Amino acid sequence: MIKVLIADKNFLSRVGLELLVGELKGFELVPSVCGDKHDLISQLQLSKPNLLITDFTSLGVEVDEFRAIAKKFTKIKFLVITEMLSKNDLNKVLQSDVTSYLLKDCDKTEILEAVNSTIKGEKFICGKIVSYLTAAKEIKTTNSFIKSLGCDGMLVTDREIDIIRGIAEGLSNKLIADKLKLSTHTVNTHRKNIMNKLGVNNTAGVVMFAVKNQLLETNFNLFE
Repeated sequence: MIKVLIADKNFLSRVGLELLVGELKGFELVPSVCGDKHDLISQLQLSKPNLLITDFTSLGVEVDEFRAIAKKFTKIKFLVITEMLSKNDLNKVLQSDVTSYLLKDCDKTEILEAVNSTIKGEKFICGKIVSYLTAAKEIKTTNSFIKSLGCDGMLVTDREIDIIRGIAEGLSNKLIADKLKLSTHTVNTHRKNIMNKLGVNNTAGVVMFAVKNQLLETNFNLFE
């Protein structure tokens, strides 16, 4: 069983994550943390989880303190879910031993994708974070991942490009469907086809394709 520790002071966030993880086969929840930095470290040492899902900011943990915790517990995969932080703090977290990063307004599909990807050791970054950092000309930590995507010679339709943009902007399938005047089922089908074409198995891979091919509204060249 894959042991998961959830650390979040917000009751609704914590219980919501527990319900989501509880839907996954092969995952086991250990007692959650809703205290402070010392409670988090103590539970990490006691439970020895495979995955930590946390809003460290809700526990009063500073970014540099959290980086030190991630560095200490290198055998544990870290999935961070917070509100949007400053550009400087986001880059600090992304440059640490944290595996994946989401925002609290990400939908169920993206959270579950992130959990499954993170436990495999795959980096998963919310589309809104990628867009935010790209627009700010500050996304440097994911360059190696972007360059590793095999996207050359890929035939992607105009409609698929519209959907890729929506995914990269962090929109849910329903919002993409509303924006493009399509059914949610059609967007789901396009999404699966896009992932098959790109050879990726999660939202992060689609986002990185969008960044690499400059499909986001930015003039920033990642490879300068």
